[in-house]
Amino acid sequence: MTMVQMRPRSTGAAPAPRTVADAMGTAGPQVCDDMTVEVALSVMASARTGHLLVCDDDGVCTGLLTQVQLTAVRDTSVYTDRVQLRDILVDPGPFASPVTTMAEAEHAMRYRRIDALPVVDEHGTALGVLALAR
Repeated sequence: MTMVQMRPRSTGAAPAPRTVADAMGTAGPQVCDDMTVEVALSVMASARTGHLLVCDDDGVCTGLLTQVQLTAVRDTSVYTDRVQLRDILVDPGPFASPVTTMAEAEHAMRYRRIDALPVVDEHGTALGVLALAR
């Protein structure tokens, strides 16, 4: 039999809901949207990551692309080595604020069937990524 140590519940205020800021990881590699697919795949391989945050010329996060998405684009018959990330980032997907509750973020991720969610500040600057645990 294993003993479980219980903590008494406080009778005061209810605990604040856990936010995205409590669980997000570092932003990881951020690339400009004028980068080509081939270069982006190389950056991913070098960084040993499965996703890249894509930013515009002003540093505003415009979306997140995964290795699966980039490989699928590269494997199409219409692909050329001039295709830029801005050309394929047509649906930037949801973003989270650091004060978004974990319940809201999990719902958005489940609804959109995504494994990673960019976390941005009020100016659109990437702060981190909320990723599903593997």
